[in-house]
Amino acid sequence: MNRRTNRLSSKITLSSAVLLPLCFMALQGFAQPPVQSTNHAPLGSASIAAGTETSDTNTTNREILKELEQMRARIAELETQLKAQQSGTSAAGSTSESSFSERTPAPEASVVVEQTSPTEAKKPTEPFAFADFTWLNGNARTKEPAFDSKFFTPEIRADIDYIYDFNHPSDNTIGGSSEVFRANEFQLTQLGVGGDFHYDNVQARIMTQFGLYSQTTPRNDASPARGQWNLADAYRYISEAYGGYHINKLHGINVQAGIFMSYVGLFSYYNFDNWAYQPSYVSSNTPWFFNGMRVQIYATEKLKIEPWLVNGWQSYGRFNKRPGVGGQILWRPNGKWSILGNQYALGRDVPGVTGRTRWHTDDSIQYKYYDNPENFISKAAFSLTGDAGCESGGGVSCFGNTKNGPKQSFLGYMIYNRLWFHKDLYALTLGGGAINNPGRYLVLLPPINGATAFSGTPYFTENPGDPYKAWDASATVDYMPSQYLTFRWEYNHRAANVPYFSGSGGITPQGGNQGTPGSLVAGFTPDLRKRENRLNLALLVKF
Repeated sequence: MNRRTNRLSSKITLSSAVLLPLCFMALQGFAQPPVQSTNHAPLGSASIAAGTETSDTNTTNREILKELEQMRARIAELETQLKAQQSGTSAAGSTSESSFSERTPAPEASVVVEQTSPTEAKKPTEPFAFADFTWLNGNARTKEPAFDSKFFTPEIRADIDYIYDFNHPSDNTIGGSSEVFRANEFQLTQLGVGGDFHYDNVQARIMTQFGLYSQTTPRNDASPARGQWNLADAYRYISEAYGGYHINKLHGINVQAGIFMSYVGLFSYYNFDNWAYQPSYVSSNTPWFFNGMRVQIYATEKLKIEPWLVNGWQSYGRFNKRPGVGGQILWRPNGKWSILGNQYALGRDVPGVTGRTRWHTDDSIQYKYYDNPENFISKAAFSLTGDAGCESGGGVSCFGNTKNGPKQSFLGYMIYNRLWFHKDLYALTLGGGAINNPGRYLVLLPPINGATAFSGTPYFTENPGDPYKAWDASATVDYMPSQYLTFRWEYNHRAANVPYFSGSGGITPQGGNQGTPGSLVAGFTPDLRKRENRLNLALLVKF
């Protein structure tokens, strides 16, 4: 209302600036004294003429004053009408609100009263736009895109790292991580180019993945071994690719199909979005993507409900005859809380084992417990994630060792606390977690002699009942001179109850991989350790 009132005032002032000089010029014409005659009266009649002239002058002045009063009243009336007319025009031209004018008898008074139109009252608010959520773990901290248009919003990401491994593996190979892969070298983990297309409620998104992600992510998917057309190569350079349609119901409904990012494990697939470079096992060992269909239902501005129908557990294709189902519920009651629940069920996700079903629940809370940009510590928040799951049938059991088979389950947690300093220029994150995964069905297979998720390896088995317990801790320091750039230094300590991490001897046979991927090599034994300490240095960019 203030902006509208200011616009009206400026227009009225401009109109007055035009009208008043014109009126003044007209009044000057009325006020000009009568032209004196050039004929002189006789001397004897001088006093009579003077008296007559004085009387005429007084009459003329009274007439002029009367004309002035009439002109002032007329000007005031014109200004009042002009205000009313311009107020109505402004209201008619507004797309978001309407107004009307009420005029009082006084010429100078004009009151503009705003009124919300029925259309605006029914228009839903944008979901999760009521607060700034760039502080969240797993959520990009960029507040606005570097470039945008009505049709396309581009996105560019770069992730370059140098990993110093204190085990000094001779083959420079790191195992057991879905984020870091080579030691004591500069490497391009990911280069992504793409963005979002949006027009007439139609949506599409594409993001590429060049660099190590294009090799390491597909090797953790065993589904391409079933059938033809080599799905791993078909999708290797794509991290996200989907199309969809937006329905203007509730606070928005999106129906999308293709490859989309998984929310299981809280951390984002893109390290720029995360509080730490190497997430704990709960995140690192759970899906980064799904291939299938989802429906995002924004029931309110604070609640999203999202069901999935997917090919399987981080898989390009199906492992057997049954796909997986799942979904997410995301609730953000205010700008301080984010409560997330992800569920996965019914997937038959073990190649060649048709009767084994996977179940999983992943739940997180995040809370920003301090926010004061003017202090040295500008923000503080923590995240807590808990995961539980199991497999049943096909020779394993969800609940202990039974006649149906040994226990095959997953239980884990991770917790992180982050502090921002000096108006969010710096940040410190401390965190870690632990898992217990008997059967090792979610443990990332070390790439010994080129082993993949499908090939397996005799050097690190994943048989029903095989024990696996692990824990980790990390400290992360970020320097963020721009919303589009992060310099990251991180120290990781990781441990397991069985030899798992690359040792100084490496996990590659002398002279390189030999035979089929993951096969035994005569005279070769991989150097696996129970401990790993790393220093991660990374340069992260997102436009």
